[in-house]
Amino acid sequence: MLEHVPQWLGHALRNLRAGADKLAIVQAELGAFAALELSSPAFADGARLPVRFTADGEGVSPPLLWRDPPAGTARLALLVEDADSPTPQPLVHAVIWGIDPELRDLAEGAIAADGAGHESGDVGRNSYYREGWLPPDPPTGHGAHRYCFQLFALDAGAGDPGPDPGRSALIAAMTGHVLAAGLLTGTYSRAEEAPVGPAGAAAIA
Repeated sequence: MLEHVPQWLGHALRNLRAGADKLAIVQAELGAFAALELSSPAFADGARLPVRFTADGEGVSPPLLWRDPPAGTARLALLVEDADSPTPQPLVHAVIWGIDPELRDLAEGAIAADGAGHESGDVGRNSYYREGWLPPDPPTGHGAHRYCFQLFALDAGAGDPGPDPGRSALIAAMTGHVLAAGLLTGTYSRAEEAPVGPAGAAAIA
């Protein structure tokens, strides 16, 4: 949808961004927690997302991997937010509640609407009020956007966010019950120079 925003308008809005300080993982009400290692075989932390995972490609969710959560973890939750969306709050790209604590990965394309082959948790609503993965779709000329994958290890006291939870319900259910959390960031932009290829050559993307 945002690919249709004119480049001049995207450029004019470059300084209008939600901000990393509004990401769920840094909200004080969640309390203090340990670090959880989160990564992807598809991109490095801080690196550009392959087009395959965006609205310019197939639009499937990327694969994710994580290390053992701490003892006492009863479930995991995943929240993916765009820290640079030109909106008051970060744009939500995915919510998953109740991931089995024995799991250590999500396969490519696993973030899909409930009943579409994803069985590792309850897939909630993104900012477009749809279940599943909302592919990155930044306005042309707006600059690089940071897509922040946040994985939370929760204790048994975490509340019930209800069916098809959104961001607010997820945070309310997690508050005071986060044992550990991990953060993985991928970037994407349109009409910007971006490193491509093993030699780091630049291209307009």
